[in-house]
Amino acid sequence: MHDGTPSTGDFGQRLRTLRVRAGLSQEALSHAAGVSVRALADMERGRTRGPQRRTVQALAEALGVDGDEAAGLEKAAALGRPRPRPATGPADPGILALPRDIQDFTARGPALAGLLELALGAGPDRPVVTVVAGQPGLGKTAFAVHAAHRLAPHFPDGQFALDLHGMDPEPTAPRDALARLLGAVGVADAAIPAGTEDRAGLWRSLAGERRLLLLLDNAADEEQVGPLLPGTGPSLTIVTSRHALAGLESVHRADLALLRREEAVELLTRIIGPDRVRAEAQAARDLADLCGHLPLAVRIAGQRLLGRPHERLGKLVARLAAEGRRLDGLQAGSLRVRAAFALSYRQLPPESRTVLRRAALAAGADFSPETAALLAGLSYDDTVACAEELTDAGLLQSDADTERYRFHDLLRLYAAEQVEAEDGPEVRDAALDRTESWMLRRATAAALHFDVDHENADQENTGPENVHRERVAPQGDPDPDTAPTGQDEARAWLEAERAQWLAALRRAHDAGRHRQVLDTAAAMHWFSDLTQHWEQWVEVFRLSSDSARSLGSRREEAVHLNYLAWACNLCVHDPHTALASADAALTAARECGDRLQEGWALGYGAGALNRLGHAEEAQERLREGARCLASEESPQGRLAELTALNSLGTLLRQAGRASEALDIHRRSERICRTGIPDRAGVPGRMGRVLALYHAVAQLQIGNDLAALERWHEAEEPLRQALAAFDAAQMPAWTEGTRLDLGHVLCAMGHPEARQTLLAARDALAALRSPRQGEAAAALDALDAAIAGTV
Repeated sequence: MHDGTPSTGDFGQRLRTLRVRAGLSQEALSHAAGVSVRALADMERGRTRGPQRRTVQALAEALGVDGDEAAGLEKAAALGRPRPRPATGPADPGILALPRDIQDFTARGPALAGLLELALGAGPDRPVVTVVAGQPGLGKTAFAVHAAHRLAPHFPDGQFALDLHGMDPEPTAPRDALARLLGAVGVADAAIPAGTEDRAGLWRSLAGERRLLLLLDNAADEEQVGPLLPGTGPSLTIVTSRHALAGLESVHRADLALLRREEAVELLTRIIGPDRVRAEAQAARDLADLCGHLPLAVRIAGQRLLGRPHERLGKLVARLAAEGRRLDGLQAGSLRVRAAFALSYRQLPPESRTVLRRAALAAGADFSPETAALLAGLSYDDTVACAEELTDAGLLQSDADTERYRFHDLLRLYAAEQVEAEDGPEVRDAALDRTESWMLRRATAAALHFDVDHENADQENTGPENVHRERVAPQGDPDPDTAPTGQDEARAWLEAERAQWLAALRRAHDAGRHRQVLDTAAAMHWFSDLTQHWEQWVEVFRLSSDSARSLGSRREEAVHLNYLAWACNLCVHDPHTALASADAALTAARECGDRLQEGWALGYGAGALNRLGHAEEAQERLREGARCLASEESPQGRLAELTALNSLGTLLRQAGRASEALDIHRRSERICRTGIPDRAGVPGRMGRVLALYHAVAQLQIGNDLAALERWHEAEEPLRQALAAFDAAQMPAWTEGTRLDLGHVLCAMGHPEARQTLLAARDALAALRSPRQGEAAAALDALDAAIAGTV
């Protein structure tokens, strides 16, 4: 024996000594001998003590040893091999035994029941295969192990679990996995064929004769799993993977969702005990939320608390509440959320890694492929391909109906960490700047579809409240080929991307790009009326009024302060801020001599005063506004005058002067219809706007008639107004009008009264309207009246 060769019987030590002496790395020896690096590493570490004879021969040839050295290597391997078994002996229950079940396993009842029904209902010649796939941390392995233990009595011929190491740099090869499976069912090493296909054929032949339960955990892909699946017989195979394995045919899928909040708290309770959870019930719920209801994260939090029996749950909640420290706090011993995510991230191709981490910069709960493409600096098609790959890998969740994606909260935090680690501030800021510019140009162009002052505006759906807005020159869509065409597409885009373009507007303001902020906000003015229920209009117009102030333009400041007053009055129902904004707009308008903006400021101030209970002062402001606007001959001035008249009539009705209100509102209706006799008519290019003003007048006339208890006369104008607002897709106006109609129908004893009030109550609640309580009270009163007559 040459110097340096160990004389001990330890195969791994002997193999390593020979490899080092030969000057070979594990990779080089692997290539020369035809043995995987993983298998070689397992041999040297002693995990594999007795490789097959042909494997030892291949290693000896690759190492250049023969004679006594080769014989010694084979002898050391033979000592580690189990005693020979019959070629087709019984299954060995000790080989590939199921892992220990988790005693505190929680939830997943429907998925377990479905798997049990599937397994027991299969025919004798139809092997069942179930794939459990999903994002890291969902508890796929825990579910599969628990299910296997539950089902074990129904598979008396053997239950085997095999870790396929799908997330390792070198997953288990099908050939090696088949060798272990064949050994588990009693095939002697010498009887195992050499080739993968031959091994797969023998495995299918033996498995087809037995009722086996097979758990293939942590699969890499379809190519790895396919050869391991039985072809016939009454077996059950459960496959877990972070990848969707969409290429596996004729398989069932167990979709594991995030835990519900109560399920996450139950899991925490089973880990740390009910006493601690009862003592801090709200903290337990908060902890479940901070873990994103992800089973792994909840388990880690529970194990951490279990190891610190005197630590309060609230302390951990406070630590995890800081996003920058959350992943640091979610670790307990070897269990770490960050490590689970990193396993998947490291396996991604470079472009997919870029898309994942840059998508964490997107605003809002979800994002579109175009947003991800802008942030990643890739083409749209390449980004879609990456996003689909990330979805299959369980790292993104795709929307069921639209081409949009979302993160789990903890995965977003991990991806954001990778931006800082791999991209740095300069690359990050460049990606955000690129996205901001594109988003604001697209948002401006989309919003101009609703601007009747703009020559390319669609001739449909415009609102009655914002006619004081000025014309904005279009900036041009950044990608005309994909730009929204028509109001329906423009609205859909603005709604879907509102978090993104609002974040871009905010960033532009903070960077001092004030002209861009003003142009975008001004373009939104007609569209904002259609979406009065959006609270973010307050921020949009607060940013734009501040930008106007920064540019030193008092006229634009007056315009945008009026926008803000409108939003505070109608979108968030904050009359105090609305009055302050209207007064500031009034001052700016008077300083620059803008009578139109002065009239609007007086009107918005009147609305705020009325909501604050100062009805007489509000009426006086409206009269002053009407006088101010009387000299305005522009279309915008005429519409502003209509708004003042409608608002004044409303205040008179609320003051108990419904007859006077009815006269004023009928005057408004005549202006809308003919423009005669009061003043010259409104030009035709604003005809659709005028149609909505007509609907407002009809709404007010209906309410005036109702106040006069002329119920049957009130019904028709209210129905006409409701139809007009509904057709214009203006939910805030629609549902308020529906409630008014419901009141009238109740007074009439109309059979549609209850259904009308019910629809109004539910819709107003969804809009968070202050009138939802009024609707609920009216419905309760009607139900009580009906009950009293029975």
